[in-house]
Amino acid sequence: MNKELMMGNDAIGRGLIEAGCQVAAAYPGTPSTEILQSVINRKDQAVSPLHLEWSVNEKIAFEVALAASYTGKRSVAVMKQVGLNVAADPFMRTAYLGVKGGMLTVVADDPGPHSSQNEQDTRLFCLQGRVPVLDPASPEQAKAMIKPAYQLSEKYEMNIVLRPTTRVCHSRQSVELKEPVQLDRSSAFKPDTGRWCATPAFLPALHRTLNEKLEKVAKEPEWQPKKKEGNNSQPRIALVASGIAYANLVDLLDELGLSNTIDLYQVLMPYPLSPDFIANLKENYDRLLILEETYPVIELQLGHPGAVGKQSGAVPKEGELSPDILYRTLATFLELDPPADLPAKGRGQRPSLCPGCPHRAAFYSIKKCFPEGIFPSDIGCYTLGMNLDAVHTVHCMGACISQGAGFHQAYKQDGGKIPTVVVTIGDSTFFHAGIPALINAVLQDARIIVVILDNSTTAMTGGQPVPTMGFTAGGRKSKIVAIEPLVKASGVEFIESCDPYNHMRFEELLKKADAHTRSEEGGVAVLISRHGCLMTPAVRKAQDAPPVIITDQCLGCGLCVDTFECPALSMDKENEVAVVDPDRCHGCGTCIQVCPAQAIVEEENK
Repeated sequence: MNKELMMGNDAIGRGLIEAGCQVAAAYPGTPSTEILQSVINRKDQAVSPLHLEWSVNEKIAFEVALAASYTGKRSVAVMKQVGLNVAADPFMRTAYLGVKGGMLTVVADDPGPHSSQNEQDTRLFCLQGRVPVLDPASPEQAKAMIKPAYQLSEKYEMNIVLRPTTRVCHSRQSVELKEPVQLDRSSAFKPDTGRWCATPAFLPALHRTLNEKLEKVAKEPEWQPKKKEGNNSQPRIALVASGIAYANLVDLLDELGLSNTIDLYQVLMPYPLSPDFIANLKENYDRLLILEETYPVIELQLGHPGAVGKQSGAVPKEGELSPDILYRTLATFLELDPPADLPAKGRGQRPSLCPGCPHRAAFYSIKKCFPEGIFPSDIGCYTLGMNLDAVHTVHCMGACISQGAGFHQAYKQDGGKIPTVVVTIGDSTFFHAGIPALINAVLQDARIIVVILDNSTTAMTGGQPVPTMGFTAGGRKSKIVAIEPLVKASGVEFIESCDPYNHMRFEELLKKADAHTRSEEGGVAVLISRHGCLMTPAVRKAQDAPPVIITDQCLGCGLCVDTFECPALSMDKENEVAVVDPDRCHGCGTCIQVCPAQAIVEEENK
């Protein structure tokens, strides 16, 4: 048997190849990013032609995969839980219209959350959208679910959601490798206007068909909850769990010596829940403990009078169900001795922009030029501009421009002085959701400055390509889509670009942009902050990076450490001076322009 140690996302990627997926589209976002990257890395293992793409956003990724499924090919759309919000429109309609070739939507949830705007539970989204959802407990199980999930999709012509969570995506396990299936499918789209173009007149019948399908799906033998039977020492009591909570629970029961003493059920498909399973629990158990992340999706469907879980407050209503939380919950339910209190965890060092990050220079200049300004920003590593007090709002992808416009309109109503509004948005986020908001701001005459932080990559998630780079997910050369023509086509008349390392020029353009927004004939101003991400090896290699030192002119003011917050700089508290860590310094030289005492200099000029 051929096995390989894999991260969960890598296992899912390999599972997609083994199941004959031919079209895979995604937008990167932790914890889902590595899934498509795994398919890219393993594309040579596929036995059929394979199209791979980092789509501009999740809605587009879903629609690309959906159309491919209409032709009979197996496809997948990959995203994180908040990405499903972006794809919600086609996702909800697809439940009614269905698919042809198998289609999976892999949505990675982030209980905690570790790197998301919320703890959204995709299972609850699927319950609302009437879409079957699978909840793997481990990397091995996530991979094993993919092929039968495609078969389920094709049997009922339905989109199926696979919902791994952060701990499944990023844990590692030895998984069995199987030969990829050879499907030999040719594209064969058959127009059916009553289905693919369904107007409201067709929808009641399609909704009725959907309900009938869900009833059948709920009874599919392969997806029934799996039971680990107890020894009847605790009769008429059972534990019901799904996802990573189940895997942690199995380990915990073993650790406590309680394995096989109590009936334990793993729910593989939280929605639609098997009616036979619901009836069985009501008939055979007086008390149930329901363990699931993050909302009571299973608990709501069970309607069991003796069930305790998130609704009853027996299980925390937010955060991960970590082993220690499971221990306390289980101890209360089974009347065991409670575990000892864990020592309080201290907070680590707060995250910071990387040494030499061009965004740091941009944020510093923005705050310096407009100390009383309002600074909406967006989702990405540049969110950390909040450390420099140059980010005041972070909501969701693309919201910064719309919020900036909203701030302007609200202050404009008062008739007094309008504060300068400087919006910051990354290049990938601009393509994802910023363009419609920019057009709207122009149409509504929102006098704001939009700074597009162009570092020529999707840095937050590991450096996926953006449209300005000229290549696709698989490395194929593509057309370059430049930012400036898009901005101009959106109706913006003030468009400038500048390397933020050049503080003087960047600040000059910021002031010029502000003047444009306040002039009678002005409007939205766009300044493109353009410098490659230093996490890109080619950028570091090409950059002139002389090391810096701190001379005895240092006043110990701490501005370079506390306000500019470069991780390569720190304070020597004993001598009350700043010091440079040469191992962390990238030699960007931006700190030289920041130091009020001119105590930071290039080493050769000391």
